[in-house]
Amino acid sequence: MPSDAPPDIPGLEFAGTIEEVGPECSRAVRGKRVFGLCGGGAHAQFIVSPEELLMAVPSRLSDVEAAAIPEAFITAHDALVTQANMEAGERVLIHAIGSGVGVAALQLASAWDCETFGTARSQSKIDAAMRLSTDPAFRLGHLFACAPDAFDEQILRLTGGEGVDIILDPVGGAYFERNLNAIAVLGRLVIIATMGGATATLPLPVLMSKRLRLIGTMLRTRTLLEKAAATRAFERDVIPKLVAGDVRPVIDCTFALEQAASAYAYLAENRNFGKVVLTMT
Repeated sequence: MPSDAPPDIPGLEFAGTIEEVGPECSRAVRGKRVFGLCGGGAHAQFIVSPEELLMAVPSRLSDVEAAAIPEAFITAHDALVTQANMEAGERVLIHAIGSGVGVAALQLASAWDCETFGTARSQSKIDAAMRLSTDPAFRLGHLFACAPDAFDEQILRLTGGEGVDIILDPVGGAYFERNLNAIAVLGRLVIIATMGGATATLPLPVLMSKRLRLIGTMLRTRTLLEKAAATRAFERDVIPKLVAGDVRPVIDCTFALEQAASAYAYLAENRNFGKVVLTMT
């Protein structure tokens, strides 16, 4: 946990209005609607943030929509664009496409004119992603939903045996072997979480013969300068797409701040497609 995060208040992202500005601030303006990342403490009525981590909320977005963006979209953008150097025309496999990060990554990969593939643990989330792909506002292009227990075989069949160029993986150990099977020569495997296990065996001949890049990344443990850099890169590349409506947050539901325990229970049951947002009056 970052040293500046309160140990008893969770929450990694926020949206709201600036109430007060410190004497050394040059970007922040009192009364301005902003959103951003934090190391913790976002589930509160007030939060103190370095101005380097703040972004102006586009006028077309509501506060609820803005609150659903920073953690999911900055994570996805940093992993795919900054870390994996995603380029137009590449094939991108996104695991857990029903999650907030998954839905954001799906949109960003399509906005970069990539061919998108995805996995989910439940048929309902696969169906929701397929419905999302038919929405012209998202410009998702082609989306193939693959069963998690055989996704490598399906990916190889769908790509004519070539595999995908980038895999965005929040699952970890449980998918590692199949990821290596599904990835193409010169592919990049980006691991952003370990929901399915924290250990894996790496067959070095596969790593060498495919000339793969294995990338581990985590936003929360980065320094302020690194987080600020990720924020500015997101601001440069993605906020114009949010303004244009090319990408947008997908919100499953909202809970009042007083119902935070119920919101976490809902997430633990894996019932959401997209983001769950806490609101306050």
